[in-house]
Amino acid sequence: MSRTLIIGAGGVGQVVAQKCAAMPAVFTEIMLASRTLSKCDAIAADVKRRQGVDIATASVDADNTPELVRLIKDFKPELLIHVALPYQDLTIMDACLETGVHYLDTANYEPKDKAAFEYSWQWAYHDRYKAAGITAILGCGFDPGVSGIFTAYAAKHYFDAIHYLDIVDCNAGDHGHAFATNFNPEINIREITQKGRFWENGAWHETEPLAIHKPIDYPQVGPKESYLLYHEELESLVKNFPTLRRARFWMTFSLNYIKHLEVLQNVGMTRIDPVRYQGMDIVPLQFLKAVLPEPSSLGVNYHGQTSIGCQLKGIKDGRDKTLFIYNNCDHAETYREIGAQAVSYTTGVPAMIGAQMLLKGLWKKPGVFNVETFDPDPFMAELNRRGLPWHILEDIPLPHEYND
Repeated sequence: MSRTLIIGAGGVGQVVAQKCAAMPAVFTEIMLASRTLSKCDAIAADVKRRQGVDIATASVDADNTPELVRLIKDFKPELLIHVALPYQDLTIMDACLETGVHYLDTANYEPKDKAAFEYSWQWAYHDRYKAAGITAILGCGFDPGVSGIFTAYAAKHYFDAIHYLDIVDCNAGDHGHAFATNFNPEINIREITQKGRFWENGAWHETEPLAIHKPIDYPQVGPKESYLLYHEELESLVKNFPTLRRARFWMTFSLNYIKHLEVLQNVGMTRIDPVRYQGMDIVPLQFLKAVLPEPSSLGVNYHGQTSIGCQLKGIKDGRDKTLFIYNNCDHAETYREIGAQAVSYTTGVPAMIGAQMLLKGLWKKPGVFNVETFDPDPFMAELNRRGLPWHILEDIPLPHEYND
């Protein structure tokens, strides 16, 4: 059906490449590119072994728009799937705009020198993408991504109005390392060390980092201490579902993880500003990333599950209604299937499905859009087919306080 260019050869890029290659009727030609060609070649060899499909590889600096443009013009893809670093969203969007190629990513833009993330930079491309007749799909991982699609599906089929949304994200897996992050350490640590933020009664409210927490009961996992964070999908969901009175995001961390994080913060290893060392400027967090385990390497001995979902409360036919829609994903099973741990899997599979939606014309309109603005039904059907089955619990008590 089309050529697809994947930028990024980390754990998520590995999953996207495997899952796209498993659907040759949709993804007829695939190229995987990143700064490090050897990573691309290793993934391509594994794709050949598991799927029997050849994919092309290339080296590219995703911070360099002219270099990206040259690669795009050479390969001539219909769609570019960006699963590299959030710092590179805008350079890649610029390259897609210049070459008339559709764009999809899994995380919103972050400036490299400032721990801030919001959609405003990418939403600003809407008119230019619309004029060019190309589509940009933003945040098509799990959260952001499936969390927005779950919300859209609930709004379409179960509610007249959603008033409360709590996105709950649990990783109950054990990788056997004293301390490691499940995706890019630099991005992960920047995210969780920032102030918390949630939407309530028409305004944003800030909290100190990890200051608000409580146990939440996760299906097949049990109660886990969960911490309130700010997560990017809250920004777009509040915009696209204006009936929301409150929207929050919760994520689990072990006491061991919190202990290590506190020590790293106290000694300055999570700083993102350069420090002078032996005549060179180094960024402590980037150095820490270099010494921590590579997230794509964690799958070998990983066991346990992730459990991620949306807990919603609102009105249907004049009556109060609650809904919990969620997915559980097993680390050992995803490793057996494609050699990836479940956190990479739950991000990469939705990216592939979003690409499929675009290439089939189901999610294809000129401009820049978050996933919840599209029809959720075909995407939800594909989740069940492609390894991320979802479940719904209706009208059950939810572990949150409400002000109705």
